[in-house]
Amino acid sequence: MTDRVRTHRFAGVRFQEGAKVYFFSMGALPDVNVGDYVIVSTNRGREMGRVTHFPDDPGVRSEEGSKPIERAATPTEIVEARMWQRRELEAMIECRAKAAEIGLKGVVKIVRAEYAYDGSRLVFLYSTDGDEKVDLGELRKAMQAMYPASRVDARQIGPRDVAKILGGMGACGLEERCCSMFLSEFSPISIKMAKAQGISLNPQEITGMCGRLRCCLVYEYEQYVEARKTLPKKNKRVVTPMGEGKVLEVFPLKQAVLVELGEGKRAEFLKHELQPFDELKALQTKAQGPCDRHENGGCDCGKAPRQGE
Repeated sequence: MTDRVRTHRFAGVRFQEGAKVYFFSMGALPDVNVGDYVIVSTNRGREMGRVTHFPDDPGVRSEEGSKPIERAATPTEIVEARMWQRRELEAMIECRAKAAEIGLKGVVKIVRAEYAYDGSRLVFLYSTDGDEKVDLGELRKAMQAMYPASRVDARQIGPRDVAKILGGMGACGLEERCCSMFLSEFSPISIKMAKAQGISLNPQEITGMCGRLRCCLVYEYEQYVEARKTLPKKNKRVVTPMGEGKVLEVFPLKQAVLVELGEGKRAEFLKHELQPFDELKALQTKAQGPCDRHENGGCDCGKAPRQGE
């Protein structure tokens, strides 16, 4: 047993290329390294996955209920798994043809077929255009009759998952979509992320090929949020080396703002060149008021003493 195996309680396991990583307990399993194929028990039955890494965080908990890795996959099982994978395209084509035959063409889209590593299970991934549920009982029965050696099932997936599976060019012109290339799971995306980064809210500018907000909107969002914390907001009044003005635009990553100075003049200033107008006004007002620091006379700060002293 290697030191790496002895010092880690959990292992990350991935079941499909580019898919989400799940964590399983190492238990007392010896001789498992990154890249090895293992057999684990999941909510869908036994599956074969590949070890991706050993997390350093001792608090990591498996999303499968901290289930242990059962054993390492045998060379025969690895070969059989690849054999079943080569049959997935044929199964998907047959399912699409059968769906069209029973009148489901245009209602559901069969995106992919997935065999279990031993061929005991065949799952068809599909998507629909609307939110209404579609009864696939007849299609499932037909495919079960066509593939009696496997337990046939169907699972609906969302538009982001469809785009990830189909691949192709991204809306930005990237030759391969981010979701297909390196994203293993999808983060929640909201319109406020585009607003925080000053991106146009034109749907063509912020919508991906999946029809949803682009995943890349989250990439730099946190940096923009942190950068904006130290800058004045739009329409705020500030004091600059060229006088008082109103903030027209904010450039978070440059740590600068565009200020309207009056009489049509505009200029860009860095953060250290700015002073909040309200704060400066408050300091000036306080400076003009009576002294509130020195009691019983003897004021030497230059301010007028309070009345009655």
